Order: sequence, then structure tokens, then C-alpha cells
Amino acid sequence: MTKRPLDITEKVLAGERLNRDEALAILKAEGSELGYFFAGAQRIKEKYHSGKVSLCAIINAKSGICPENCAFCAQSSYYQTDAPVFPLKDVDEIFSGAQFAQQAGAHCYGIVTSGTAINGGDELQTILKAVRKIRQELAIEPSASLGLLDHESARALAEAGCITYHHNLETAPSFFPEICTTHPYEADLATVRFAKSAGMRVCSGGILGLGETLDQRIELAETLRDLEVDSVPINFLAPVKGTPLENSQPIAPMDCLRAIAMFRFILPDRSIRVCGGREKNLREMQSMIFMAGANGVMVGNYLTVHGRNIQDDKQMIMDAEGTVHEF
Repeated sequence: MTKRPLDITEKVLAGERLNRDEALAILKAEGSELGYFFAGAQRIKEKYHSGKVSLCAIINAKSGICPENCAFCAQSSYYQTDAPVFPLKDVDEIFSGAQFAQQAGAHCYGIVTSGTAINGGDELQTILKAVRKIRQELAIEPSASLGLLDHESARALAEAGCITYHHNLETAPSFFPEICTTHPYEADLATVRFAKSAGMRVCSGGILGLGETLDQRIELAETLRDLEVDSVPINFLAPVKGTPLENSQPIAPMDCLRAIAMFRFILPDRSIRVCGGREKNLREMQSMIFMAGANGVMVGNYLTVHGRNIQDDKQMIMDAEGTVHEF
């Protein structure tokens, strides 16, 4: 017998884990049943995160010519796209981006570079200097997204003051070979573990709409739960011309919201942030992400795609939640 949404909510609030059938029920819910799941997602969110919405921002610190063949990525050297190409920005440029992000109200600032991994020489030293400068002079928390890590690089980042390491798994283990064949999934899992063992928080999520099944969306959420990541960025595919997924159709807005709710039920005490692709996929329903259980958003521009005006996002949050957690 299928459990009612209220029973499933009470189960999660009592500290029990969702099973696969219960998670699938959220992804397939309609009408009033879906409304009850949204209400449950809000109850779970409020228990662990009160009513505050946190903001994060990123800088594209090194762009293009990536040797990985991720089917969605504008920066892959395998595809012909209009993505910008430039080497690693210097310390002052990275720091200036952090200043702007803090002034905009973001609490976390991600330094993002293209490529399989950061060069362990001059590039890593530039990142470390930028992180130290941000920690010394600003209140915003520095984060890094530099690709695959080894233990030594992870430890150096942590010692420099990097609070969070961001590394998306992108999709479920069973679907990953359909999206990327230039490195194994285990390398991504190892990077998450290296970052955690070095003492950094880990921000790791994925992109929905790559062609995965509903079961594989659940599989991704369960993988992140088992890794005990600290925050989960949920992205929705924004197809890029020139990539293998350029003709993919956007996810329907309500399916985006169902997915957010499912992630909240499976990861009740983790931060869930809605990031890239929300403008194209959710359209006029963006403000409903908070009702579905999200407690954070990325503001400003993404890596190769323009985002919304930051003030528009902050107004949306105020209208939906009444408060924004910012410096």
C-alpha cells in the first residue's frame, strides 16, 4: 500500500530514510498529492534551515579548452561552441570578483576553473593566494571548483582557508558513462572524499535533464546522501549549441519542482541550492523553488551563461520568503 504524503513527511522528520518507491512517488505526484509533498518539503526545510535563503556566486576564473568530453559542456575541447577561452585570472581579478559578490549579498564565492584538474604549480599557487586574501580582507566565504583533486591539493586549499570545495557528480553513477567517458565516476567520488578528509565542506550536486530516468535522479540524490556532502546544487540543463545535447528539451517547470522536493526529502538537513538553468526551465515559476524545499540560490552569471539581475533575484526571494541571509 502506497503511503500518504503526510506519512512520508513524518517518516523523514523522525529521522528515517526514504525508500526508492517513496522518492518515486514524489517525482510522479500530481494535484493535491503534490501539494502535500510541497508542504512536507517546506516543513522539513524549516526544521533544519529556518526560513532563510542563502546566496552564492561564482567567478569563471579559467575558461575553455577542457580535455573532458562531458556532453553538456560548452567548455569541452571536443565541441565547437562560442564559450570564452582565457587562462587563469590573476589574484586581483579573483579578489575583485569576491568583493562584488559580497556587496551583492552573497555569502559564498566560488572560484571555478575549466579542465580536468588545476595545474599543481603556478595555477594552484595563484588560487591559494587569492583564497588567503579573501579570508584576510572579506567576510564572504571562499569556495573552489578546480576539477579533480588529490590529497595534497585538497590539504593545501584547506590550509589556505578555502571553506568549501565544489565538485559536481553531474548525474547518477549508472548514467554517467552516457555523459562522460574521459574519466571514471570513481575519480569524482574520490575528489569529494579528499576534500572532506582535508577538512573542507563539500558542495556537490548535478544537472537534471541530461536524459536520465526518474530512477536515476533518485540514484544521484542517494549517492550524494551516502557521501554526506554538505550542500547540493541542483542545475537544470540549458542546452548549448555545438554540444551533443544541444537539441534537448527543457524540463517542465513542475518536474523541476518535483525533483527539488525529492532531493529535500532524501537530504533533509543539507543545503539545497538551485543554480544554472533555472531561468530557462522554471520560467515564471522560479519563486516556487522555496516552496519545493530549496534554501539557497546562485546569483549573478554562471560559467558561460548570463544569469538574472541580482536585484531581481533578491526581490523574488523577499516576495517568496520574506528574508535573505546575507552579509
